[in-house]
Amino acid sequence: MQRRRQSGFTLVEIAIVLVIIGLLLGGILKGQEMITQARIKNIINDLNGITAAYASYQDRYRAIPGDDQGALARWSLPAASATPSTPGNGVVDDKYNAASATPEPESRLFWWHLRQAGFIPGATAVASEAARQPTNAVGGMVGVQTAGATAPALPTMGLSGLVVCTANIPDKIANAVDTQIDDQNPGTGTLRAIATTNPNQDTTATPATAYQETGSLQYLLCKGV
Repeated sequence: MQRRRQSGFTLVEIAIVLVIIGLLLGGILKGQEMITQARIKNIINDLNGITAAYASYQDRYRAIPGDDQGALARWSLPAASATPSTPGNGVVDDKYNAASATPEPESRLFWWHLRQAGFIPGATAVASEAARQPTNAVGGMVGVQTAGATAPALPTMGLSGLVVCTANIPDKIANAVDTQIDDQNPGTGTLRAIATTNPNQDTTATPATAYQETGSLQYLLCKGV
């Protein structure tokens, strides 16, 4: 009786397949790490860029964007939408994540004024778009508010003055951003953070005591401008 031969992979073929799989997995992991590093850099650039734009606006117009009482006449903006609630008092009123309204909250006018001045990109003609807060590299909202300001009261993690906040930051990225630009402690320094449970969360929670990298946590980061 003739024996039937069973076909299959040789050890060499199996070894080649395993090497290819290893290379593919290595490439995927390397690509993911490059994406993460790019997002870290983008978020840091956002924080630094907004600070630079704010300083440049003040230098040019001797006013705070969002609180600038001369902005309406300077750019012929529609008064019904673009009137600061307390113009020229040195405070950007309302929350960093304020919704659109008529007139627009000063924390949204901040972006409209910077766009009109050409310090940041974005629409300038349509109120709902011109005053919209930008988004960060992970799709979270970027906004500003004055710590301790009234209407409403705005606690901002122990910071003072005008702060810029960037939301929905994954735990690994939040830790890296704090490490690179501050002290790696979410409760101290010039950059503070709270662990969030909702997208674009308010700043009223207590700052975290340490970053946790579980792969599922997100943080709201706020930094003095």
